[in-house]
Amino acid sequence: MQFGPGIQPAQTIEALIAAGHVHLGAPLAEGQVQPASLDLRLGRRVFRVRASFLPGRDTGIADRIASLALHEIDLSAGAVLETGAVYIAELLESLDLPEGLAAAANPKSSTGRLDVFTRVIADRAREFDAVPAGYRGPLYLEISPRTFPVLVRTGSRLSQLRFRTGLVRLDDAELAALHEAETLVTLSEPSIQSGVAVSVDLEGFGEEGLVGYRAKRHTGLVDVDAIGACDVADYWDPLVLRAGRALILDPGQFYILASKEAVHVPPDYAAEMTPFDPLVGEFRVHYAGFFDPGFGHAGAGGSGSRAVLEVRSRDVPFILEDGQTVGRLVYERMAERPSRLYGAGLGSNYQAQGLKLSKHFRAG
Repeated sequence: MQFGPGIQPAQTIEALIAAGHVHLGAPLAEGQVQPASLDLRLGRRVFRVRASFLPGRDTGIADRIASLALHEIDLSAGAVLETGAVYIAELLESLDLPEGLAAAANPKSSTGRLDVFTRVIADRAREFDAVPAGYRGPLYLEISPRTFPVLVRTGSRLSQLRFRTGLVRLDDAELAALHEAETLVTLSEPSIQSGVAVSVDLEGFGEEGLVGYRAKRHTGLVDVDAIGACDVADYWDPLVLRAGRALILDPGQFYILASKEAVHVPPDYAAEMTPFDPLVGEFRVHYAGFFDPGFGHAGAGGSGSRAVLEVRSRDVPFILEDGQTVGRLVYERMAERPSRLYGAGLGSNYQAQGLKLSKHFRAG
């Protein structure tokens, strides 16, 4: 197979599966192939382990699990993963990548909005969420629920994988030119420095002036496969506009906020929210960083889409103010335009979103 430089689109992912470069432990599920990524599914077993780990270049994950596992759990009938614990799950997908084709993982949007921390691990890996070109072997998923206990089962999808050839991230000059042509964010002169700046909206949405949600402690569990099964009021406290348009983040608390800018990912590009930046404050924003081609694209029904911000303060209280920069979006070229775009007939849950909780919650 020949791969053009860039993020590989849905049609190439399907070809990789057909050619045996991606092995499936169960038939491909509906919607598993996204415009620029492949959803990864939990396998039959998950292991409660003493601590997170990287296997190192000379060790397989199975060997490390054998020495660190506290308990083996069968997922075939479903199981609850508790907050504060670390688990390593087998995945149904494994890889036999050709030379030159690498992969990178990230939590799915719904996973991040539940404050479930996940990282993909490959055999002999020295980095999380990174699969080197030419890798051949199994994939595992580290799972650590931070706020809500979650019910998962074989086939549950918590993470996603992008396939990449070459270095195709746009530099600042290219980003400025793309913004001029396509309007990446709804600011005429956005801050562009190692990505496009994204700021937090604390002006309030709707008549109530809702600015976000703070997760409650000691809630019931969330079934990750059950859409709309949880009452918002049982899991979240709403936060409303306050004088000064500021919000104090309490250490250890989890918040859902929204960006002030509407975000646009043109069809020939993919985007990612960069990880926590210590230069903008003592907090982390956005566990789930992938934005698919077509997100916020008017032609795919996404005009006005905001970026939802999953925010957790670190060790000290921290004041967020309206319009404060909280992250940056980096853009990469697609190897070719995907055969389908985010939101365009895919049943995408977060196209044209404003301030939105994960798909698991419904208003009472």
